[in-house]
Amino acid sequence: MAGSFGLTAYRALVRRGEARMPVFDKLRPVGELLWIHCAEGEAFLAVQDLASRQIAGRPGLNVLISMTALPRDTDRDDATLPLGVHLTVVCDEHPESVAAFLDHWAPNCCVWIWGGLRPNLILMASQRNCVLYLVDADTAGFDGRRDRWLPDVARNLLPLFTAVMVRTPATARRLAQLGLEKDDIEITSALQAGGQALPCNETDLADLASTCVGRAIWFANGVQQEELQTVLAAHRQALRLSHRLLLVLRPAGNLTAQDAFAEARAQEFRVLSWDDGNYPDETTQVLISDDVRDVGLFYRVAPVSFLGGSLVAGRHGVDPLEAAALGSAVLYGPRVGRHLQSYSRLATAGAARIINDSAALGMAVSRLVAPDQAALMAHAGWDVVTEGAALTDRITDLVQDTLDTLQGVS
Repeated sequence: MAGSFGLTAYRALVRRGEARMPVFDKLRPVGELLWIHCAEGEAFLAVQDLASRQIAGRPGLNVLISMTALPRDTDRDDATLPLGVHLTVVCDEHPESVAAFLDHWAPNCCVWIWGGLRPNLILMASQRNCVLYLVDADTAGFDGRRDRWLPDVARNLLPLFTAVMVRTPATARRLAQLGLEKDDIEITSALQAGGQALPCNETDLADLASTCVGRAIWFANGVQQEELQTVLAAHRQALRLSHRLLLVLRPAGNLTAQDAFAEARAQEFRVLSWDDGNYPDETTQVLISDDVRDVGLFYRVAPVSFLGGSLVAGRHGVDPLEAAALGSAVLYGPRVGRHLQSYSRLATAGAARIINDSAALGMAVSRLVAPDQAALMAHAGWDVVTEGAALTDRITDLVQDTLDTLQGVS
């Protein structure tokens, strides 16, 4: 390492500038900390999903996600992040900045996503016995200007990773050209968000399924005030073809459960509040609940779901992979924001359909509540959410084994 001209030159160059010392607005969480560096901004949702899965599999674990720049719609107070996931801008490459970053966060293990290697950060993390894994590597992450100017920088950094996983055979060849042994490179699927299997109360599930046996159900999740009329009009249209159809509606954002209930009743729907402890009977047409803890329950009983926030600009929207993971076909509007990639994956596979108005929504609901149609889309959705499962499982095994070993050493 000391004999690398390129690395020595790089480190001398970055040392000349003035350090932009990182500012930390929170303390390091107590206990084990997994650090995931997301070098490619488009991978953020997949990285967030990966982080959530690591936490779910290891009680007490916290995950730090570092990025060159924060996603545009993510708050710095982490309000939109899952519990235990922390987000920060990565430090610059000045040695003093890197030292401050590593001193503060003191990660036990690092999963580096894609490429875009930061030599000082990687080298100093390795020197502090932070175990490093490179995953989802792509050729674009190793063909930047610096890599062409100082090719031996990557050559000297790659051996610091305990395991290296790449998206394509072309990437494997590129890393072999940079000096890695072919046997040390794994070719895997690309890292993809897989959707969390949201929990539900099993007693509620059995009771609701029993109460609604023989009835078709659809779920409108995360409905905004501006979308309420569209959803209710679609339900009225669908009732003409399926008079026992039940709509489960969860308001969100600027729409309250009380307002949704009042509007549905004003339109002469037979409405019930799930949150008051009521079960629908044969006459109930609309069931309203704003309890986010029951979203997993309603995805399980509804073969088709409309995901709100997608007909209105400027909303965070709903993750469609959560619906697909529980076998619910997805209907959505054209304004899906940060979840565009996930909706596109599902639509391409035939697991989701875009709608633009109440007529299209009502027609789609009428068709998709039929068991055969819903089953086709549910199967397609399951294929999508399991695309990256093997890679996620591989990363999880590596992280768990590493943390177990470090725990044993300490």
